[in-house]
Amino acid sequence: MIPRETIDRIFAAAKIEEVVSDYVTLKRRGANLIGLCPFHNEKTGSFTVSPSKGIYKCFGCGKSGHAVGFVMEIEQCSFADAVKQIAKKYHIEVEEREMTPEEQQRQDDRESMFVVNDFANKWFQEQLWNTDEGKAIGLSYFRERGLREDTIKKFQLGYSPEKGNPLAKALKAKGFTDKYLVNDVETKIGTGVVGKAEDGRLYDRFRDRVIFPIHTVSGKTVAFAGRILKKKDNVGKYVNSPDSLIYSKTNELYGLFFAKQAISREDLCYLVEGQMDTISMHQAGIENVVASGGTALTKPQIRLIRRFTSNITVLYDGDAAGIHAALRGIDMFLEEGFNVKVVLLPDGEDPDSFANSHNASDFIDYIKQHQTDFIRFKGKLLSKEAGRDPQKRADLIKDVVESIAHIPDAITRQVYIKDTADQLHIQEQLLVREVSRLRRGKAEENAKQRENEQAQKRMEEVAQSASAERIPDASGGEEKPRPAITGKQAAKLDENFRNLLQLIVRYGERPLYQLEDGTFISTGAYIVSQLQGDAIEAPKSLYQKVIDEFAAHHGDKGFVAENFFKFHPDAEVSSLAVDLIADKYQLSRIYSRQNVSENVVQEVGLQTDADHLAELVPQLLLELKYTIINIRIDKMTEMMKEAEANGDSELVMQLLAGQPALLEVKNQIGRQLGNRVITI
Repeated sequence: MIPRETIDRIFAAAKIEEVVSDYVTLKRRGANLIGLCPFHNEKTGSFTVSPSKGIYKCFGCGKSGHAVGFVMEIEQCSFADAVKQIAKKYHIEVEEREMTPEEQQRQDDRESMFVVNDFANKWFQEQLWNTDEGKAIGLSYFRERGLREDTIKKFQLGYSPEKGNPLAKALKAKGFTDKYLVNDVETKIGTGVVGKAEDGRLYDRFRDRVIFPIHTVSGKTVAFAGRILKKKDNVGKYVNSPDSLIYSKTNELYGLFFAKQAISREDLCYLVEGQMDTISMHQAGIENVVASGGTALTKPQIRLIRRFTSNITVLYDGDAAGIHAALRGIDMFLEEGFNVKVVLLPDGEDPDSFANSHNASDFIDYIKQHQTDFIRFKGKLLSKEAGRDPQKRADLIKDVVESIAHIPDAITRQVYIKDTADQLHIQEQLLVREVSRLRRGKAEENAKQRENEQAQKRMEEVAQSASAERIPDASGGEEKPRPAITGKQAAKLDENFRNLLQLIVRYGERPLYQLEDGTFISTGAYIVSQLQGDAIEAPKSLYQKVIDEFAAHHGDKGFVAENFFKFHPDAEVSSLAVDLIADKYQLSRIYSRQNVSENVVQEVGLQTDADHLAELVPQLLLELKYTIINIRIDKMTEMMKEAEANGDSELVMQLLAGQPALLEVKNQIGRQLGNRVITI
């Protein structure tokens, strides 16, 4: 277990804006910083970083937390791994912590795979620079392609020998097990740098190839691409690492680790196809460039770029294949709100060769002079292919209109509609109607999908709440399982508990009432004692965890509830705490709208919750009990109807006998709350 003081030191040193800025471009907005959320698709930034509070919060998808939680979420790593990464950034030494067996195993798998990749990466480089075969074949190849030694070393390029499977032998000699060398398709465990033949023999996957390591945004070696240099029958030019626990080819872009700062600085990203294109442009002085790796672009890859810029310029070869390749992925870029330009290089040139024959200034000048917005490019290309064929021209117009319909900004859409009408000699109003029809259909489809997803989520939440709860009998008898409750009832119960948790997290250690012996009971301790005394359990296990954690630690020396929960090692607890701390959930605003006594409303609306804890705490506890008693009464009514329908008069009489006690409790609570309760 990492000592608490070490964790506190890391949290104190880690500036949330500095940690997040390694992954997201942030812009100042008042006291906070705003950027595009890296966890969900959005075109207008709702991802907010608060340096003063040390937290982030996305008001779009709801993700929130502190610096360590952010790294855990974005790198999909454990608490310990995230702590170590941030500690390394701030030069703080950290000890390992103990984890559950499941956490430990998963973390061991991931770390072992990264260790294997790191070993292989260094081994490939060693072969390139320090073996006769590597220097004669691999290094000669890179030099023939015009790469300088510093560039080769920067991108950690390497070489894998042709014979003898030496990497497999080196890995085994180092003590690595087959589990992390050979990829298992089902479990995704294993890097795949080594393959296994049917007879059990291990072989080097990348043998007789030059090696291009692939890095995560943070710089870890996550995979490899190997290019063969000798033409062989039935052998592909490239071999790539398989998808694994740490790598998915749809989620990575080659060169992003080396390009992210330049992309953010220039507010522009150049997109090319291959690794050599990327490397050569970097060497020429153009560093804001990434490669798709020769595969079709995916939305996760596009959103990686979106973290750093909304401007993309796609560079392609000047041949027919390159021209058509430029069309792939453009609509996805448009959906993500990108400003898209296309540049076709001269015939016979690709970004690699062009970069080798031009310096950065000349290359950029060429791009500026020849870049074309996607509508003009697409319209010109398809018009040339359609010729005078009416059907082909109709298909062309539909194709262009579909692309325009993907643009989220209305003004930009209108500009492109006008340009297209002029270019293709068609009525502008006709294009407007067609674009509107396509967008309306897409909006209806998305709305239906969101509605279905929300309905499913509500059903799951209600089911979880209903199955998790137990409530006390009004007469003080044995507690009984909570009956299934409706979505509205579940939402109210959740709101009641959330409001109490907010007081615990924000003000848990603050004195609330003075006891007879002169000591004080804190806000959180009083709330927890009331919940425990009435045997009231939380509707969600996460809520109960917060209550239990407070009960276990509020007596610790120097305990401050907000810091304790905000920096809690459990990511779920920490995320909930950040939500409760965020201004959006300020209790004073909530309770200025509810049925609180007028003088309290006036005061609370003007001051902070901390000034009125003595009024708010009992108010919220009463509201919780009122909700619970209503649920019991509703259930009793349902049971009576069911008993009457079944002719069970004995059960009906038992339920009728218990009803007055419940109604009396409801009336008592209602009078305290100031609610008007109608008795039966």
